[in-house]
Amino acid sequence: MAKVVQFTQVGGPEVLTVVEVDDPAPGPGQLAVRVEAAGVNPLDIKLRSGGRPLAGDGPWRSGSDGAGTVTAVGEGVDGFRVDDPVAFFGAAGAYATDVVIDAANAFARPAGVSAAQGAALGIPAGTAYQVLKSLSVGEDDTLLVHGASGSVGQAITQFAVLFGARVIGTTSDRRADRVRDLGADPIRYGDGLTGRVLEAAPDGVDAIIDCAGADGVLEASLELLDDTSRITSIVLGAKAEELGMRTFLGGASTPMTPQQLAWRAEAVPVALALMAAGYFDVELGGTFPLDRAGEAQTANQEGEPGKQLLVP
Repeated sequence: MAKVVQFTQVGGPEVLTVVEVDDPAPGPGQLAVRVEAAGVNPLDIKLRSGGRPLAGDGPWRSGSDGAGTVTAVGEGVDGFRVDDPVAFFGAAGAYATDVVIDAANAFARPAGVSAAQGAALGIPAGTAYQVLKSLSVGEDDTLLVHGASGSVGQAITQFAVLFGARVIGTTSDRRADRVRDLGADPIRYGDGLTGRVLEAAPDGVDAIIDCAGADGVLEASLELLDDTSRITSIVLGAKAEELGMRTFLGGASTPMTPQQLAWRAEAVPVALALMAAGYFDVELGGTFPLDRAGEAQTANQEGEPGKQLLVP
């Protein structure tokens, strides 16, 4: 029997429970994967708490990103064999011992990339890569990242540097070294932010991505850049939409385009290859068993450093 984390009503972390289910079997175009690590993302918390709408009547399973080994290959699937190490995204319940996923959402995990590292990639790397592509961030651009020390902020910083941009990242004093190590110029967030940004970039910035969602961040962004087509928030989507900024979900009503969705999928194998070559890194945080999924989500919500992981 497999074990999965599920919930039957929205609420606090206590609504998450572990139940036993039949071992999943892949259908056509699918893989069955023994999960070795599952990434905890803010979206998981929003769905569990009712902050984002849920599909169907439940019970609902948590988690979309993970990594492990293939245990069965469905009809019509090429390129995978039993025991292949993989990383995946878009699972319907990655908080589990075993999961069935669409083969299109799974990628070979290179030697040297651990299951924990692979499980940390899906949403952070996909969001970062797609947003940078959508804003056309590239060589000679100066990019301001609000919340550069979080999982998505770190991924944005690394991709943007690889694309040839200069990155200025807001962060706390205690996280400044991490932001600097990834290639950005850290500046302290809070009162006086606009002045500190202009001191760091006297000629201004060319694009802004908000990963923090703090009060006043979008207003400060408009003071720094009047081209709203190159400002976005991955957190305050609805507010950004009202201000005429670019939006890609994050609470906004505008759906992503097929091109944007394709970029999100493309990001995972790109990040895996870069990581294997030593050009991309993820910061790992605490690890938790399935029956402590609520604690893992709380740690994520409270801003504990690194990517929280469930290890079945």
